[in-house]
Amino acid sequence: MTAISTEVQSSALPPLTVAGRDRLVREELAKRGEAEALMVFDLNNIRWLTGFTGSAGTLIIRHDEMVFVTDGRYGEQARHQIETSGAAARVVVGTSAVALREGLEQSLHAARGVAIDPTEITHAQFENVRTQTTAPLVSVTGVVQHLRRRKSPAEIARMKRASECTDAALAECLPMMSTRVTERDVRDELEYRMRRHGADGPSYDTIVATGPNGARPHHRPTSTMIEDGHLVVIDVGALVDGYHSDMTRTYLIGEVSPLLRTMHDVVRESQLAGLAAVRAGVSAGDVDKVCRDIIAAAGFGSEFIHSTGHGVGLQIHEQPWVRTAMPEPLQAGEVVTVEPGVYREGLGGVRIEDLVVVTDTGCDILTESPKDISCLQLAPTN
Repeated sequence: MTAISTEVQSSALPPLTVAGRDRLVREELAKRGEAEALMVFDLNNIRWLTGFTGSAGTLIIRHDEMVFVTDGRYGEQARHQIETSGAAARVVVGTSAVALREGLEQSLHAARGVAIDPTEITHAQFENVRTQTTAPLVSVTGVVQHLRRRKSPAEIARMKRASECTDAALAECLPMMSTRVTERDVRDELEYRMRRHGADGPSYDTIVATGPNGARPHHRPTSTMIEDGHLVVIDVGALVDGYHSDMTRTYLIGEVSPLLRTMHDVVRESQLAGLAAVRAGVSAGDVDKVCRDIIAAAGFGSEFIHSTGHGVGLQIHEQPWVRTAMPEPLQAGEVVTVEPGVYREGLGGVRIEDLVVVTDTGCDILTESPKDISCLQLAPTN
């Protein structure tokens, strides 16, 4: 097992500017030809377009301006973050429900058509918008999500830093798995150490699954003790300045059965082949097929029960989706996971996952923790 550094670089991250992203939205709307304005409700999409990180607000992108409407709690924050990020947005602050409604009405006035992504709002919210404008409302899906797929160097730098925090924390926590600890013990220490290395927190609910618990891909850590003969699946990521990392490793504890060792070998072969298949122009479905074919050929096809991967960015799961029958090609600058797995009920599971940046010639791997067969020996009891 190759050692990795537990020191995370503390150099400043490059500035994250969002200037010009509203222009991309207008160009996308013009291509679709269905509306001249877009209302954005999803806070991740609003953050990507304006830099705003608060918990309440609505963004309107018109042909001539971008308007952000929020309440009195976030007025100063919105003005500061939008100015700092380079977004060309006018901030409207409503200090009451009536003022918020008036702000939205004025922003939508005279629009010839307003696009709304139905995945971002409830039916009740949609009906409420109907009362705020005479413009026709058009259902348009995925305008901003599609634009978010390709990451800027500053976005990738944040995910790289998050991956470094994860790698360092995992390297420091591996020795404790030889000391008869529980799943929760490992989870708690991982999350503590990621923060110590500079992360804002965990990227998602950390998964530590030992023995038969490993057969559940999204197992929640319990008081189950890590024991000799177990496989331990650790799925962990960090959050840095809004951007996520994602990584999974599976460890062998002591002497495991030949079947468990074979499962690990097959998944590792599949994952390495998947990484080799990633490059701009290759369909996400083809990457999935490369991984799936190797596992099926080894006789575990029915036990690979999830997709091969997904995009990562401001959300831990976002476009593109690396799964069966996805014909759209990967693009340079997208950040995706490659994470095949095999799960056998009552026995355990294996998953190995890396976070990678798609390039024209292949991919750059952001997660560096070793993934060869790592056998950890339990300390003897007194």
